[in-house]
Amino acid sequence: MKLVIIESPAKREALKKYLGEGYEVFATKGHIRDLPQKSLAIDIKNNFEPKYEILSDKKDLISELKRKAEKADYVYIATDPDREGEAISWHVAHILGYDGDKACRIQFNEISKKAVSKALTEPRKIDLKLVDAQQARRVLDRLVGYKLSPIICKKIAPKLSAGRVQSVALKLVVDREVEIENFKPEEYWTVQAFLKKGASEIKANLATFKKKKFVPKNKEEVDQMLSVINGKDFSVKEVKKAKTKSHAPAPFTTSTMQQDALNKLGMSLAKTSASAQQLYEGVEVKGEGKIALITYIRTDSVRVSTDAQNACLAFINNKYGKEFVPSKPNIYHTKDSAQDAHEAIRPITMDITPEMVKETLSTDNYKLYKLIYERFLASQMSDAEYASVTVNFDCEDYGFKVSGKTMEFPGYTKVYKEFVEDEGKEGLAGRLPVIEEGETLACNKIVPEQKFTKPPTRYTEATLVKAMEEKGIGRPATYSATITILSTRKYTEKEGKYLIPTELGRKITTYLDQFFAGVINVKFTAHMETRLDDIASKDEDWKEVVASFWTGFEKLLIRADGSSVSLKEPPKETDIICEKCGSKMLIRNGRFGEFLACSNFPKCKNTRPLNETKKVSGKCPECGADMVERKSKKGKTFYSCDRYPECKFMSWDITTGAKCPKCQSPIVVKGKLTKCGNADCDYKENNA
Repeated sequence: MKLVIIESPAKREALKKYLGEGYEVFATKGHIRDLPQKSLAIDIKNNFEPKYEILSDKKDLISELKRKAEKADYVYIATDPDREGEAISWHVAHILGYDGDKACRIQFNEISKKAVSKALTEPRKIDLKLVDAQQARRVLDRLVGYKLSPIICKKIAPKLSAGRVQSVALKLVVDREVEIENFKPEEYWTVQAFLKKGASEIKANLATFKKKKFVPKNKEEVDQMLSVINGKDFSVKEVKKAKTKSHAPAPFTTSTMQQDALNKLGMSLAKTSASAQQLYEGVEVKGEGKIALITYIRTDSVRVSTDAQNACLAFINNKYGKEFVPSKPNIYHTKDSAQDAHEAIRPITMDITPEMVKETLSTDNYKLYKLIYERFLASQMSDAEYASVTVNFDCEDYGFKVSGKTMEFPGYTKVYKEFVEDEGKEGLAGRLPVIEEGETLACNKIVPEQKFTKPPTRYTEATLVKAMEEKGIGRPATYSATITILSTRKYTEKEGKYLIPTELGRKITTYLDQFFAGVINVKFTAHMETRLDDIASKDEDWKEVVASFWTGFEKLLIRADGSSVSLKEPPKETDIICEKCGSKMLIRNGRFGEFLACSNFPKCKNTRPLNETKKVSGKCPECGADMVERKSKKGKTFYSCDRYPECKFMSWDITTGAKCPKCQSPIVVKGKLTKCGNADCDYKENNA
């Protein structure tokens, strides 16, 4: 028996279809050894040595794994094909007692017969450079999270977290909001001339004044122009005709898939990640059982295998015709900062079309598979071709312009159209009538329109992912988790599809800008990502990379911790009396939430849980909130609104929340009697 060790149990069924007899598949269910959560677990003084532990919930699983490995004729470790997967393989090998020379590691980019069979013939040693790159990332993130989070908890509020990538992503959102708030709109005018050409009307836009680009800044400039050109004919100065082409977009990376799924399908990052994982690991397909439909979904590469490309080109030729097949196969180049460890995201086979699996896939899985399938299909198709015409008109010293664009061959747009945020922003006309240079056209009317510049747009999940990728912050596997944690921690919230920072998120960024600007910024974070990549590709020592970071970071920690600067909310005063000294109690925020503490601290150190005092008695007639029983300094019982100090209503009697129909005073309960609280009013209610 041969044992194949994977991470996710969801892969098991699809994988066993291709392994056949004589193989057993065992899933680790993710990490089995890691840094413990309750301590830093990094020996800083001992060259940042991590202290890994077997996860408490994996002990029985590991015992079973060892038993199966001992009985196996051969063991293959087939964890995910990325750095984290390589590190998990290393931990598994360590637990099984394998030395570094054992060729036990296999990997495949897709769960298909061909890929799995090929991987089994190519076992290799575990790549320690990839493992070290992952260790460095894990240690850096642990150092930042476990050393920085306590400081912001101390200086701002309890239960907060900061992170090497998380806090930079938050900073992007906060900085954009500040930019929007500080934006000062500037006036400008657009001017359209409606020109007559036979039965057609042409809308030409003001472009130049005395052959220089011109955008009127105010009505005075528009009026000056109108005084010169009103009633005048327009002469055709130049007609430019050209054939233009639009090249097909590259197949999906993790980032572009997430962006397109949100923009086109309205799927959140979390939904997209979950659906993509299922499509990669295996889904039920009618007549096929459980099979995988797409390749590995955490990638920053746009590269595809020659076999996949050839199969796609043959499919295009058969379905759409040879004119849709490019003269040379489309080759896409991955950007320099990418790891390029895998292919782009694509369907495993073109033979399983989205229509064939629509009945058996969930709605989200179908929509995402269709998007991935069509994007890959389009990426291998010929260019879209257009005929474009640009006409420049003159009227006195003013120049006007119109551009027309018509499609002559659809090419890749036959199956896929790229998302455009504002479809009309190019201002292109459709097909223009025949216009010759030198001819003169009459002007029917001129329409000026006042406008104002707009602030930058807030980030959506999709545009934040795009910004993180472009700026080199994080990696494909981290985009979704990073943005999700900003929401779950209440550092950002959504307004429609847009992300806006909460007051808490802004406060964290303000504090980090003051004390950790040298580390929590885009440029430095991108630089660290490059250093981490260098560990895998250029033999950089991972502990030296971590040490170079820690040297500066530790100084910032010491400075921030020793500073008196605090952004904590001041404690809220209450009308609750301290039973020990008679002073007022304050609502303070602690590690376990809000609690009551005596305002006479440190002379009186009395504290008690906030909820112990909330004996609800009636409703507030002013705001409808609960009324809470309190004690005065003299021990007398009274009732006050639970929303104090926002609502300061109080009463010596229990109130029902209603008001007297005669005098609008609060209705109160006195023994068995319900009546108006105004002693001069005789209104009573029937309690029967």
